[in-house]
Amino acid sequence: MATLLGSESPWTGGKRSSRNDNIIAKITHSQIAGQGFSRGTQLPEALLQERDKRAKWHGIPELLQKLHESSHPNSDLSQTHSVLKELSSLLSMEAMSFVTEDRKSAQESTFPNTYTFDLFGGVDLLVEILMRPTLTMQKKKPKMNDDLVKDCLSVLYNCCICTEGVTKSLAARDDFVLFLFTLMTNKKTFLQTATLIEDILGVKKDMIQLEGIPNLSGLVQSFDQQQLANFCRILSVTISEPDVGNDDKHTLLAKNAQQKRNASPSRAEVNQVTLLNIPGFIERLCKLATRKVSEATGASNFLQELEDWYTWLDNALVLDALMQMATEEAEHSSTESSDESSMATSPLRHRLPQSMKIVHEIMYKVEVLYVLCVLLMGRQRNQVHKMLAEFRLIPGLNNLFDKLIWRKHTSSDHVVHGQNENCDCSPEISFKIQFLRLLQSFSDHHENKYLLLNSQELNELSAISLKANIPEVEALVNTDRSLVCDGKKGLLTRLLAVMKREPPDSSFRFWQARAVESFLRGATSYADQMFLLKRGLLEHILFCIIDSGCKSRDVLQSYFDLLGELMKFNIDAFKRFNKYVSTDDKFQTFMTQINSSLVDSNMLVRCIVLSLDRFESQTEDVKVVEVLSECCLLSYMARVENRLSFLFRLVNIINVQTLTQENVSCLNTSLVVLMLARRRGKLPFYLNTLREKEYAEKYPGCLLNNFHNLLRFWQRHYLNKDKDSTCLENSSCIPFDYWKETVSVLLGSDRTSLCAIASYIDEPFMDLDRDLLED
Repeated sequence: MATLLGSESPWTGGKRSSRNDNIIAKITHSQIAGQGFSRGTQLPEALLQERDKRAKWHGIPELLQKLHESSHPNSDLSQTHSVLKELSSLLSMEAMSFVTEDRKSAQESTFPNTYTFDLFGGVDLLVEILMRPTLTMQKKKPKMNDDLVKDCLSVLYNCCICTEGVTKSLAARDDFVLFLFTLMTNKKTFLQTATLIEDILGVKKDMIQLEGIPNLSGLVQSFDQQQLANFCRILSVTISEPDVGNDDKHTLLAKNAQQKRNASPSRAEVNQVTLLNIPGFIERLCKLATRKVSEATGASNFLQELEDWYTWLDNALVLDALMQMATEEAEHSSTESSDESSMATSPLRHRLPQSMKIVHEIMYKVEVLYVLCVLLMGRQRNQVHKMLAEFRLIPGLNNLFDKLIWRKHTSSDHVVHGQNENCDCSPEISFKIQFLRLLQSFSDHHENKYLLLNSQELNELSAISLKANIPEVEALVNTDRSLVCDGKKGLLTRLLAVMKREPPDSSFRFWQARAVESFLRGATSYADQMFLLKRGLLEHILFCIIDSGCKSRDVLQSYFDLLGELMKFNIDAFKRFNKYVSTDDKFQTFMTQINSSLVDSNMLVRCIVLSLDRFESQTEDVKVVEVLSECCLLSYMARVENRLSFLFRLVNIINVQTLTQENVSCLNTSLVVLMLARRRGKLPFYLNTLREKEYAEKYPGCLLNNFHNLLRFWQRHYLNKDKDSTCLENSSCIPFDYWKETVSVLLGSDRTSLCAIASYIDEPFMDLDRDLLED
């Protein structure tokens, strides 16, 4: 409901007359107090007419009176529709100006007609008219005209766009929100309904429960493919955790406390299960995601055409409306099924520019991929994985790769935004980012990752293992060859080729590196590493870090992480590294990049430390001895003073209050350094050196007290029964029991123990009794 702020009129920008002010004050008071007028149109008609010209109400209160009078139960509603059309013409131009005037906010721009419409009860009246058939006690329910329903929904949407507060007031009415879903069964009113629902759910305080929607399964199964794609826009709001976009930025203390408070599954998780229980839902999404679209003709004309459309199509609604016109025209000219054929058979569709057809296909594929990606990251991950494999999502995306996902003639003029998947960028950019996020989620710590390869590439992995005289990994052996990519190249290989062509400053590099890195995550596989090394990935990463002039911290971090996974325990990779970093200047540049942000590069530091430890135990191997003696990186890390320097900085840049999912890796890397030292009997030496460093830096006790608190947090965090700690074990090849044991030793209370942190903190500086971890 509209609210009045201050004494200035939103439609004149000046002072209202006192009489006019009294009228509006009375209306507003009655709306708030629930006494007196229930709507502004109950004022005498003569009074409304008298005040109309001065207040510039444009006859809206009188029209609302007529609308109310003509819409009583059992009326034929034809007069209602006529009045509504008149009102709609007064409101639609304001909504159009709002979405085209450089996205001005409601605070910067005033829209008198929609404001007046809401003030005099228009929004409530339309809700009442729409819902009346569901409230009647008659056995034979009155049926509203489709066009009247469409116009009611359009006017409500215009009010949501233009008048602050309308969307929130509608969102607060759960009965109306659930009712809107029932209107989606009608193809003629689907688009208007979906648009309004999307707007309402975007501001709704509490996430809607999908299981509360009447006959949700039947509703979804009744959708044709285009409707289902549009429905995914709505679903994305109902299955995503509210702060998923900034998940890495929230402190682990806060997240752990929230998990304690909310032990039961969240609404988003419940909604995900509800969707997965709808028969055929995932299969249809896979078909939508992988459906082909015809190629554009003439690359240069196509690009210009696409640029022209981008300037006009600021949101998907205009395009959807035009595509609906195409579908409706098809219905008049063809009796074919509206499922997949309507988009293809429409005469209007054939008259649309080719670029527009592709943009439309891309726009709804973005929504579909997003829904699949969220489901892949949820609690039902294994069930979703099984279904995506069965319905051949990955081979289907592979077949789309060159012609749609990463076409050669893609405009590079658009600004590519950073990590935020909600960035305001072109459909093609959004599509690429969503595709890469899906690959990352699909591959991450899951045996289905080998579906990204084709049969020939799987054979290549087997041959690498055979040549190295190591067993093939179980996941590779168990991969169903009928579900892998077909064609000359698998999806991973195509991605590598694109990665090498990407401009140095493109932030696609961040997502590409993340997607490839996820393929390597989990237990280290020599064959996987060699497969990528043979395709020049290591040299490409080093070029980006050392020679490309890349300044983006996000992109550099993604390359450090990928380099760490690619090189870990792999002597061939370190040999290749040394060949590329062949001069002191290159090595210094590389180390400068590492040292400039240890939070970004600590996973790579961990990889080097672990690999060095492994190689030093393999001195019977001639190649290992040779690389150990020649590799500048291994020689650098072999010097104990350098390892201690990294350890000191890793512990110094974090504390319990600032730990996040992003920087907790620094704590784990410092633990790796100390675990390896403990295994060699060097732990007391390392702890004593940290103590000496504290005194040299003139803040005794600070570092070791901080580390003690961090390790106590580590115990609470990683020893939680719900916490999956296999990733720590897999990534380090150190049994998790040894992690736990080392932390317990370090936290020992016996001040005579040479391996307990407490014995290295002098009594005056002890701070171990203060519990920083209490909620």
